Amino acid sequence: MDESIPVSRAVAGGTAKLMPDVDRERAWLLTVEGAPQSYVDLDDPTHLEFEYARRLAYLLDAVADPGAPLDVLHLGGGALTLPRYVAATRPGSRQEVVEYDGALLGLVAEHLPLPPDSGIALRTADARAALEAAPAASVDVVVGDVFGGSRVPAHLTSVEYGRAVARVLRPGGHYAANLADSAPFAFLRSQVATFAAVFPQVCLIAEPGMLRGRRFGNAVLVASAAELPVDVLARRSAADAFPARVEHGPSLTRFARGAAVVRDADAVPSPEPPGGAFGIG
Repeated sequence: MDESIPVSRAVAGGTAKLMPDVDRERAWLLTVEGAPQSYVDLDDPTHLEFEYARRLAYLLDAVADPGAPLDVLHLGGGALTLPRYVAATRPGSRQEVVEYDGALLGLVAEHLPLPPDSGIALRTADARAALEAAPAASVDVVVGDVFGGSRVPAHLTSVEYGRAVARVLRPGGHYAANLADSAPFAFLRSQVATFAAVFPQVCLIAEPGMLRGRRFGNAVLVASAAELPVDVLARRSAADAFPARVEHGPSLTRFARGAAVVRDADAVPSPEPPGGAFGIG
């Protein structure tokens, strides 16, 4: 494709656009209805522009020895930023990406093709349905990065969904989800309570200003039956260009105190972001 011309296409979620980064050759920003979804540098898949993607990558780096292959199930595709990252940093990994929007997957596959022998399989399906159909104890990591528009769908927020995640993880496996909320954090607190009802170990990675209620923003929730690499996550998150902190143990318990476990019957999507929260000019 011409590396200076934006691409626009109608997809299930509205209008998707691929826009070139004038500062990095062969780097692209994917937006859907004006909301940034993914950033990909085809020449350097280890370059992660978005803070939340870097926080997810910190976990992916920490759950196994450097370079060791992983089996990863990605719920939500976008421009396949994290699958490309894992393929580059952990050659030989087997990854499946489940994306509901087939037209979006087609746009990405056409204009931002995966490298040969990437080990990444693409599948058009509902994330919950694909998760429930996956074999038990079949993956090392499940990454949840599903947004319908700018909201996490309700059926991916419940304790039943959490149990489906736990079923497909191998012993010692990890779940990581990109979430979004703002004060008073009713959604985020409910997600901590819900996943703590399924997994004995849970932590939350977010910028201090966001957790102090200064703005709407992303937070990464990590859960496992095994001990979490909290020290590594805390050190790398604090050293990020946009520093974040890791809440776990008593501080996370205090954060989620009083929040109810979400069940399918009463699940709701994450809150609508305020105008301009994730928009671009």
